[in-house]
Amino acid sequence: MPLTDQHRFGMQLAHMSRGWRAELDRRLAGLGLSQARWLVLLHLARFAESPTQRELAQSVGVEGPTLARLLDSLESQGLVRRQAVLEDRRAKKILLSASARPLIEQIETIANALRVELFEGVDEEELRITMRVHARILANLEKS
Repeated sequence: MPLTDQHRFGMQLAHMSRGWRAELDRRLAGLGLSQARWLVLLHLARFAESPTQRELAQSVGVEGPTLARLLDSLESQGLVRRQAVLEDRRAKKILLSASARPLIEQIETIANALRVELFEGVDEEELRITMRVHARILANLEKS
């Protein structure tokens, strides 16, 4: 059975996602962080207010126990700390430590440089069309 453009699109998208993440991980290796840990830091930095552990897990797309292990590691490195939520003793807010900020800036700088390289030769209209297609596919996924 020949591959359709829809098959190729899905395979290409998966390949691009893996390749992009692998290249970013390679470039960030010198910072001493695993992909999972730098991803948690980036998600955490994008919250306007410190999220609960559950909110952060949802944002990153991991299960609670997986995030707990990652936070244990980041906490032992002095990059995050957990703070009890007064209204709910079971919940914990996750806060970035001051020492995490320069590291996050380095991650962002490296990620932005890679993004510029990867989008070389892609004009704004092509990007807008691609984003519209992705948004439509994501909406269809949500209906499933």
